[in-house]
Amino acid sequence: MNKGLKTTITVVSIAIILGISPVQAANMGTPDEAKALNQKAVAAAKENRDKAFADFADPSGSYQMKDLYVFCMDMQGVMLSHAKKPALVGKNLIDFNKYGDLLFQDMVKVAKNDGSGWVNYKWPHPDSDEVQVKTSYIEAVDGDYFCGVGAYK
Repeated sequence: MNKGLKTTITVVSIAIILGISPVQAANMGTPDEAKALNQKAVAAAKENRDKAFADFADPSGSYQMKDLYVFCMDMQGVMLSHAKKPALVGKNLIDFNKYGDLLFQDMVKVAKNDGSGWVNYKWPHPDSDEVQVKTSYIEAVDGDYFCGVGAYK
């Protein structure tokens, strides 16, 4: 059996077990894809922050794939860029706890202390607004802010 077929069978099997359709599963990014996209975004932000933020928001660009998208926040908790929820830009979310997590405090802590890493929390899926468990890989950019990309579990 070829690798592509094995992967398809695995995705369909997991989808059935989790009670989601194979189409939904195929459109969901993995944590590995989230980390890779975030590393690409951080490199772009280091090169030209304003251009990168505009590129992150472009739905036809290369920074949104499947259900993955880039967000960036400063170390005080102010959202600088959010591809799917632009209304959050400029808002201080450090004490945000709508879904049972102080996720932005956790993200700032990881960015400040470790420079990069994973943060688990609950967040609404952009296609359905259903609150789901998500993990985001975040990475500090020049010590001033961080960018992240999350994958739903």
